[in-house]
Amino acid sequence: MAKQDYYATLGVARDAGAEDMKKAYRKLAMQYHPDRNPGDAKSEAKFKELNEAYDVLKDEQKRSAYDRFGHAAFENGGPGAGAGGGFGFEGGLGDIFDQMFGQGRRGGAQAQTGADIRAQVEIDLVEAFKGLKTNVRVATRLSCDACSGTGSADKNAGEDTCGTCGGSGRVRAQQGFFLVERTCPTCGGSGRMVRNPCRVCSGAGTVPREKTLSVQIPAGVEDGTRIRLSGEGEAGGRGAQPGDLYVHVAVRAHGIFQRDGANIFCRVPLRITQAALGGEIEVPVIDGTKAKVKIPPGTQTGDQFRLRAKGFSVLRSTQRGDMYIQVAVETPQNLTRRQRELLEEFEHEAKAHSTGSPEHEGFFAKVKEFFEGRG
Repeated sequence: MAKQDYYATLGVARDAGAEDMKKAYRKLAMQYHPDRNPGDAKSEAKFKELNEAYDVLKDEQKRSAYDRFGHAAFENGGPGAGAGGGFGFEGGLGDIFDQMFGQGRRGGAQAQTGADIRAQVEIDLVEAFKGLKTNVRVATRLSCDACSGTGSADKNAGEDTCGTCGGSGRVRAQQGFFLVERTCPTCGGSGRMVRNPCRVCSGAGTVPREKTLSVQIPAGVEDGTRIRLSGEGEAGGRGAQPGDLYVHVAVRAHGIFQRDGANIFCRVPLRITQAALGGEIEVPVIDGTKAKVKIPPGTQTGDQFRLRAKGFSVLRSTQRGDMYIQVAVETPQNLTRRQRELLEEFEHEAKAHSTGSPEHEGFFAKVKEFFEGRG
């Protein structure tokens, strides 16, 4: 009996995305799950079909093979199969893999490109605002001076085909339905082995070393930004292209400023008298200058004042964001006798005239109405 098309099994279009496929599978799997249909052989068979279909279509490589060859991609005697009818290391699915990705024996070997390396730089918020040039020391692999990166102790010694990969630079291992290709560990992907290896680098063409690089951190950089230095990674084996260096920037938290994109927030505590009477305060700015902020009488906790173009640098631009002053009115502690007397007098006046605290008065008016309504 012919198998139903996997897309039809899940009830999705052939161009369906991974998320749509997952939703369709979950919905049907819940409907036909054996626990929901005890003793129902048809539901159990349908549940198995759903799992088989989703197992193939959720995997990009399996789905690509299925789209090209259908069910034959996973059965003996499929496209490209050898005389034996099965998939092995010399035909069958291996040929499918080569058709799909253009890699393998027919493509020829290439020397392995040097590995990418990672470094981290930690800076403070002011440095992130201004930008800076800093040095980074990394452990890497450099071209061997003894053999000029050739890997050979004798320039005329020549090379032989790698016995492990047969010159392809790749080795294959079967994992379930698929053959997985990896760089040959013996020749490093070049497909060749030098006859007289350099004693310093053992034929690799590279040696472990440390080096120091200068890195320009741009103004406006954010925490987690990755800066790529092309060609500054590990040297490639036997003359291959070097890898890249990726510098990850970490920005330390600041004691005064908090950043949100191009804007800066600064929390400023005010004495209760400053908030009540109003006045003028002086606040710091991230660029090292100062700015004056006018506080109107009756300022409340949570009030916010905007200072235009006093915020953070915008990456790769001369513009700046804004700075926001967030006010927090502070209740005094450890009062002197005279301070207590003055506040008690103020409280007496406030009760007598019932002015100056509209939110307070409004809230307790509602409380009074609440209790009177229950009486």
